[in-house]
Amino acid sequence: MSTDVMIYANDLSKSFGSFRAVDKISFEVRRGEVVGFLGPNGAGKSTTMRILTCFIAPTSGTVRVKGFDVFDSSIDVRRSLGYLPQRAPLYLEMSVLEYLRFCADLRHLDNGTFNKRARSVVEVCGLAQVLGKEIRYLSHGYRQRVGLAQALIHDPPILILDEPTSDLDPNEKTEFLEYLKQIGKERTVLLSTHNLAEVEAACARAIIVSRGRIVADGAIEEIRAKSGKVRRYTISILEAGVGDANAKAPKPTEIEATLRGVPGVKTVSIVPGEDKSATYELTTERSVDLRPELFRLIVDKGWVLLELHRDTQKLEDVFRDLTIGDERRNRVVGGKDAPKSARAKAAAAAEADEEDDEEEDEESSK
Repeated sequence: MSTDVMIYANDLSKSFGSFRAVDKISFEVRRGEVVGFLGPNGAGKSTTMRILTCFIAPTSGTVRVKGFDVFDSSIDVRRSLGYLPQRAPLYLEMSVLEYLRFCADLRHLDNGTFNKRARSVVEVCGLAQVLGKEIRYLSHGYRQRVGLAQALIHDPPILILDEPTSDLDPNEKTEFLEYLKQIGKERTVLLSTHNLAEVEAACARAIIVSRGRIVADGAIEEIRAKSGKVRRYTISILEAGVGDANAKAPKPTEIEATLRGVPGVKTVSIVPGEDKSATYELTTERSVDLRPELFRLIVDKGWVLLELHRDTQKLEDVFRDLTIGDERRNRVVGGKDAPKSARAKAAAAAEADEEDDEEEDEESSK
């Protein structure tokens, strides 16, 4: 395994009774990558993250974090990463500063290192005004900031973040995503979120899971191209009788006929636009980018090209295409597709296991 591979999973599976929450998934995350980890509720995201952070053991498969096996070297794994679960495990009777010092002591940081790291995380997480306050009196947004601060206090090379912006306001989210992009140049970040816009803003790559299996893994643009939906292009060409008298400008009928002759073009329709140009919308079901071919065609014809662009497929649309089966199954009540009682109980057990963190938080606050 390359030394640049910071997170490695091979044939990773986790079962709760007869229910398989994670089903033989394999992926790698390298140094300097910020990777979005996406999927609908119950897809296995939190279960996978809890395995990576040694909270639960996998049923089968191999998992290494910074080269350390989660079975054989769990302490080294924990030293190598910072983890922020959906609900950070906070001691509500402590002040923010006391809690950060407590977390630093657990990480065996000396006073000098703690002071240096505390100044950094307080600035990044925006905690300067609440350092002396008890955590019980903080809003949900500030509690989430404190949870992020504890994940960063020991300056880990790997960050695993589960819904880190869930309680932040829009300004805080923007600042946090900018920070993620900065630290991603030197660290490895695995970011789980339901907000696809956050993934598009902060991540160059995404992994999408559905029913415990990986259904897409690659650069954002590559995943957008996975959709089987029709792709659209807009092309605008200078018409005859306008502009430079020496320009070879075609008539609309000639343009339309030429565009229809391009291999892969399904439909061609005129789009109302400026008087000086003829604008058309092309649709195709081909996954290959037609822009180079269209550009060469226009140049060979000697026409004046004013505009050529391809509509960007939204990540949200692709996500729905890849995971829509989960949503449909969640709406089935009775019938042949309904889960058997044993499987339903196992699934409920898996869901309850993923909620253990929240229950533990509540117990710690009593």
